[in-house]
Amino acid sequence: MAAPARRPPRIVVLGDLVLDVVLVPDRALESGTDVPGRVALRQGGSAANAARWMARLGARVALVSAVGRDAPGRALVEAVRRDGVVPRVVRVAGARSGRIGVLVAPGGERSFVADRAAADRLAPDDLRPAWFAGATLLHLPAYSLLGDPLGRAGRRASELARRAGALVSVDLASVGPLLELGRRRALETVAAAAPDLLFATATEAAAVTGGRGPEALLRLAPVVVVKRGAQGATVLARESDGVRRFDVATRPLQALDTTGAGDAFDAGFVVAWLEARREGIGPATALRRAALAGHRAAARQLGGRREELRFG
Repeated sequence: MAAPARRPPRIVVLGDLVLDVVLVPDRALESGTDVPGRVALRQGGSAANAARWMARLGARVALVSAVGRDAPGRALVEAVRRDGVVPRVVRVAGARSGRIGVLVAPGGERSFVADRAAADRLAPDDLRPAWFAGATLLHLPAYSLLGDPLGRAGRRASELARRAGALVSVDLASVGPLLELGRRRALETVAAAAPDLLFATATEAAAVTGGRGPEALLRLAPVVVVKRGAQGATVLARESDGVRRFDVATRPLQALDTTGAGDAFDAGFVVAWLEARREGIGPATALRRAALAGHRAAARQLGGRREELRFG
């Protein structure tokens, strides 16, 4: 008799579901005139991107977010639902759905203009304990720990997840908004979520620690993953006899738009890490497997065709 199939991990992601307005000029911008290029409307938001990739990779995923009562909000919810994500979305009266302007320079570097609107209006009272029951892990971009009421909702979510026996992962996501609090408050804000797993880019790690090195982030979480783009990733784990550190290389890819690659990496890492833990694989092997899975997911994001948002 065949052994029963194991159920995939159940993950809750809390945070932004927004409209990305992506501008990709064919050449450098020129002041006072226009240049040719592409303008695309896409589903965006770090939380939503991660949730969609987790679902594509086989996890059972719910996204807790807030949008406006408008056409973009309806289209955004439908976009994540098509990828198999269960939307736990609050529709905020009197606020439009969040919008992020994404300017992609010819070399692929991105700049953002954030009009978060309804995305920041998720409140602690909007959360239902039943949404977290049976969850394996809660994933929070750092945006979800900032502002009010969203920051309070993020902290409440971490409490509900812990109560349900779930792990917590946090991605520093964008160092600018985080460091507006000052470095000390930024560290305290992340620490309050008590993450088991922390993601950061090399730039974010240096900014938040004041250049002390990524090992300093182990004060915030027992496992830290530093994403280094084309250079791969560094994984650090706090153990009883010291710190385990290893680097995982990746095959460099040329991409005109890297939007969402970091979120896809998070998704691949989290899903593979949870599955390896469930299989009883040793911590070091589990983390290496997870890092490789994260790179594969990021490569798929970079190499895939981006879906335009559907209205109506």
